[in-house]
Amino acid sequence: MYIKTFSFLLLLQISLSVSCFAQNSFTNPLLKSGPDPWVIQRKGIYYYMHTEGNKIVLYQTKTLSKLNTATKKVVYSAPESGTGSKNIWAPELHYLKDKWYLYYTAGSSPDLATQRMYVLENTHEDPLQGTWVNKGQIKDDQADFFAIDATVFQYKGANYMIWSGHTSKSNQDQHLYIARLAAEPWKMATPRVEIAKPAYEWEKIGIPDVNEGPEILINKKGAVFLVYSASGCWTDDYALGMLMLKENGNPLNPAHWTKSAQPVFTKSAENGAYGPGHNGFFKSPDGKEDWIIYHANANPGLQCSNERNPRMQKFSWNADGTPNFGVPVKINTPILNPSGEKD
Repeated sequence: MYIKTFSFLLLLQISLSVSCFAQNSFTNPLLKSGPDPWVIQRKGIYYYMHTEGNKIVLYQTKTLSKLNTATKKVVYSAPESGTGSKNIWAPELHYLKDKWYLYYTAGSSPDLATQRMYVLENTHEDPLQGTWVNKGQIKDDQADFFAIDATVFQYKGANYMIWSGHTSKSNQDQHLYIARLAAEPWKMATPRVEIAKPAYEWEKIGIPDVNEGPEILINKKGAVFLVYSASGCWTDDYALGMLMLKENGNPLNPAHWTKSAQPVFTKSAENGAYGPGHNGFFKSPDGKEDWIIYHANANPGLQCSNERNPRMQKFSWNADGTPNFGVPVKINTPILNPSGEKD
């Protein structure tokens, strides 16, 4: 009798544990489609967006694991023709000087050579409310070439923009550039400075050579890392590389950035992650965990299509303070929700 009772209680405990885990877990992908995902959190709310092509849609939620049920709103639609009317890519939302700024890439024709970076401004506390004002193109007047994937970060009291661009009108290789922003976050205060270009074979898969999708990650001790996407997004070997800024370094000094010789996040065929890249970072609701969000294809050969979908997973830190992203988690496999997440 005792053995039967013990067995029943053990099975009940296991059943309850499995049920509890299922209720407090999610699976990747988060959405069916979502190239170039971006997340920012402010006052307990997460704002998410990804490439839509002809508009910018902003998602608002307190639980990223349930992104598919988030409130969403179209905050910008492309004009039918002219400047910024084509190929709206990689929108990023940033809160600077008590205002919201939305940086995005767009072109004036199907010709990708026309891709440039633009800025929208909103003074409302809630970015799903208020009015988005188009502040126009943000650029270095001395190098008004193909420019995409703008991100912004604050360092030692100044705002900086990092992006991917061509070296000239004729060279299609994509390098990473940085400039300090002016008091108005829709203007550059300095000319662009090149801080990275494809140098290793794993960065040169596909033609042209590509470094793009830069994102900043800062550890607890203030060390600055720049995580970027390398090789062509049309290949299955699109991957993440990393630069590290010298301690107390000058972001505008190329010599103060050191590139890792190896990629830091790569494809996993067995886990359904081809071409993982164009990532972002965020903290769990309680601030105790670090998470990466990125896109990948579930099958090979899908290239840069809308088949790319957003995924997220927790990452850790190595003893030397560098991030350890591990390998892409297998799709449709339960992952414990971010710590502190509540319905």
